[in-house]
Amino acid sequence: MPARQTFPHLWLLSDERNDAALEGALRRLPRGSGFIYRHYHLPDGERAGRWFDLARIARARGHVMILADSSLTAREWGADGIYGAPRALYPTASNLLTLATAHNLTDIGLANRLRADAVLLSPAFPTRSHPNAPALGPLRFRLLAAHAQMPVIALGGMNPQTARRLDWPRWAAIDGLSG
Repeated sequence: MPARQTFPHLWLLSDERNDAALEGALRRLPRGSGFIYRHYHLPDGERAGRWFDLARIARARGHVMILADSSLTAREWGADGIYGAPRALYPTASNLLTLATAHNLTDIGLANRLRADAVLLSPAFPTRSHPNAPALGPLRFRLLAAHAQMPVIALGGMNPQTARRLDWPRWAAIDGLSG
């Protein structure tokens, strides 16, 4: 998927917690949604095998497939792009989407300078992934998002209810889309 095309509005992230539910979650997502594959908990061989198993389902549904890994691995595995901290995303191939993580203004500034294609800003709300991290909340989320020069995807405590509360066009979830 070239970077100039529009981004999906809904994104599912993989995690050790939602691994058993991923096949069903990918099938339930609206066609053309996004899927960010992390699975840091698996050894390399198992991680690759799981990617290809899930990719069959995701591709059949027209989902955009993003890999939390290097651009070299993303190209080898046939991913549409890469995900990670802004500095970890570069250098990258021009045909790969780059989705940067951000938690503050410094991260957003770096994503801007490195010309990421999108940024996942978190945690929008309290989340199980980081139970003690202070959540941004709707106001601070919007203030930070206003500084991004690319699409912003809300992450952290997101589900259909919190997405309505935030009233933001793009959001991502682990638990909130896996049940």
